[in-house]
Amino acid sequence: MTESLPRIGITLGDPAGIGPEVAAKALADAEVLRLARFAVFGYPPLKWMELGGRAPSFITHSHPPEEWDGHMAGVELIHSGGDLPGLARGAPSREGGQAAVRCILAAIDAAKRGWIDAIVTGPISKEAVAMAGCPWPGHTELLAEKFGAADVAMMFVGGPFRVVLATIHVPLAEAIRTLSAERILRACRLAHAALRRWFGVPVPRLGVCGLNPHAGEAGRFGHEEREIIQPAIEQAEAEGIAAFGPLPPDTAFLQAARGRFDCIVAMYHDQGLIPVKTVAFHEAVNVTLGLPIVRTSVDHGTAYDIAGRGEADPGSMKAAIRLAADMVRRDRQAKE
Repeated sequence: MTESLPRIGITLGDPAGIGPEVAAKALADAEVLRLARFAVFGYPPLKWMELGGRAPSFITHSHPPEEWDGHMAGVELIHSGGDLPGLARGAPSREGGQAAVRCILAAIDAAKRGWIDAIVTGPISKEAVAMAGCPWPGHTELLAEKFGAADVAMMFVGGPFRVVLATIHVPLAEAIRTLSAERILRACRLAHAALRRWFGVPVPRLGVCGLNPHAGEAGRFGHEEREIIQPAIEQAEAEGIAAFGPLPPDTAFLQAARGRFDCIVAMYHDQGLIPVKTVAFHEAVNVTLGLPIVRTSVDHGTAYDIAGRGEADPGSMKAAIRLAADMVRRDRQAKE
C-alpha cells in the first residue's frame, strides 16, 4: 500500500516567512501523512524548528542533498536550502531568497529523476528572490523554464471556483497591452486539458471573462471583447472546446458558483484572484498547468509579520497537498 502512494516533494519557501511553519503543521496532521510519501526540501531539523516553531517529529529520515538517492519511506527531509546561519525571521533577504530557490531547484531535479510525482511549494518572496539575483518573477516562470514548458498557465482552485489566468505576474497596464487572442486561446486549451486529465471533467465548460465593464457593452466600454476575446473563443470552439463568453466579469463568477461553468478564464491576475481569495482564502490552491508533472502551491504569501509566532493557518498547505495527491491518482488512473 505504501509503495503505491503518490510521492510528493514539498519546498518550504522563504525560510524567513511562514512556509516552514505551515509545512510543519500540515505534516503533523495524521490525515495528511496518510495521503502520500513525502520529500521535504528545506533545512536541517534544528533550523526548521527554529524557523517553524515546531519540532518536525514526523521526519522519517534526514539527509544532506548529496546523500539522498530518491528513496522515500514516510517523510524524508533533504537539507537543500542550507544551514542559514544568522538568518533573521520576518524580512526578505538575499540569503533567504537564495535558499528558497535552492529548494525549488532541488525539487525540480528530483522530479526530472523520477523520484517524485508532484511538487507542492511553500510561499516565496519575489523581493527576496530578486535580491538574490534570480531572474524569475515567480514559481510559474521558474518551473516553466526548468521543465522546458512552452505554454503554462496559473489555475486557482478554491471554494466553488477553478480559475485560469490569461496573463499573470505583470503590471495591469502591461496585462491589458499584451492581451491577445493567442494568450486567451492557450489558457482555454490548458484549462480544457487539465480539467479532463486531472479533475475528472469529461466535457469541461469554460466561462471566458471580458476585460471591460459589462464585457464592453457592444463596444461602448472598449473593443477588446470584439477584437481579441471573441475570436479566441470562436477558435477554441472550432477545436472542440466548450468556451462561452465574453462574460461580464462582475457576474461570471456567480454563474460559476451556481454550476454553469467548470472553470473561469480570467483576463488578468486580480480579476481572477479576488473572488477566489474572498470565498476561500485559507483553502485556495495554485496549480501550474502545462508542466510534465503536478505542481500545486499555497495561495498566500510569506506573511513576514507573523513568521515564527505560531499563528499561521496551514489550511492552504493542507489543501495543496490533498489536491496534488488527488491529481497524481487521477493521472495514474488515466494511464492505466
